[in-house]
Amino acid sequence: MRHWSVTAFPGRVNSFMDKDIRQRYPQWDDWKWQFANRITTVEKLEKRLPLTQREKEEIDTCLKRFRMAITPYYASLINPEDKNDPIRMQSVPSIKETFIDRTDLLDPLDEEGDSPVKHIVHRYPDRVLFLVSCKCSMYCRHCTRRRIVGEEDRIITEKELNTALDYIRKHTEIRDVLVSGGDPLVMSTDKLEHIISRIRQIPHVDIIRIGTRVPVVMPMRITDELLTMLKKYHPIWINTHFNHPKEITPDSEKACGMIVDAGIPLGNQTVLLKGINDNAETMKELMLKLVHMRVRPYYLYQCDLSMGISHFRTSVQTGIDIIHSLQGYISGYAIPRFVIDAPGGGGKVPVGYNYVISRDDKEVVLENYAGKRYVYPQPSGKPMEG
Repeated sequence: MRHWSVTAFPGRVNSFMDKDIRQRYPQWDDWKWQFANRITTVEKLEKRLPLTQREKEEIDTCLKRFRMAITPYYASLINPEDKNDPIRMQSVPSIKETFIDRTDLLDPLDEEGDSPVKHIVHRYPDRVLFLVSCKCSMYCRHCTRRRIVGEEDRIITEKELNTALDYIRKHTEIRDVLVSGGDPLVMSTDKLEHIISRIRQIPHVDIIRIGTRVPVVMPMRITDELLTMLKKYHPIWINTHFNHPKEITPDSEKACGMIVDAGIPLGNQTVLLKGINDNAETMKELMLKLVHMRVRPYYLYQCDLSMGISHFRTSVQTGIDIIHSLQGYISGYAIPRFVIDAPGGGGKVPVGYNYVISRDDKEVVLENYAGKRYVYPQPSGKPMEG
């Protein structure tokens, strides 16, 4: 098998779109080849990006804390001439990850505190998070589960699966199961079907959701085989994770289109990241491109308090201001809900601009998107005079 290298990238960014790369590497569109050829070491990375000796030493230091894995596809989106490239910042380790802020937490969402059995997080009354894999095709530098994801390449064992399913089966209030990880779509289709089919056998489970970033970082994983399997277990929903307009390419658009055409509703969860998407212009472009390819913006997350990612966090006000700047200027279905996943297991808390100026028993004074004020009268219970 011919190994992928920098020689596939003559010139600048986005050469993955050129026919040349697919001619050089006929396996480029094979997701298993993409996964097997991930960039995981400094030696592999420097074949793709020019690195100084200091940068190589700093990346090696970072890799002692959290592993690196970048698919050839996602690496091909990096502009090697731009140190602040948004794709690079999300995938290539930075020495900033070694700084531990006083507000950082090992398990910021207290998922372990809400885990009655291994692999299950039961926080909300009618739904559970089911963590079936510790593997991802790409290890995001802003990962909220850095404590477990990437630490070891493993998926759930059959014994662990049985224990988790027994818990779901015994709790009849559970109607919605979110299959996540890691990334469940890095598993074989057969293994994934084994898990999903067994969930679907539980009578009180109505909705099965899948959380995955493969449409963004390894879109060739979205195959006819995968979608034919998933369609057998409807209702299936998928949420993915685009953070920047540059991640929307012909390949990722094709993958998302295939998912939607299979009758699977597709949503997107964006994380607010400093220096990457923390301005209204970038966020507007991202959201409009998402709805163009029939992906519904779902959440905009305030970056979590995970260890070593404080350099990605913005102020909460930044997120409020961004959403406020979008309101009224793009369609409502293109605007995500800005939320903070409350530290300590409080769950997702919507945070937004206050459009209610004042209210009493007689009226509510409102501000619209343009800053103009309007009065909405409260019900009076009295007939119209005259």
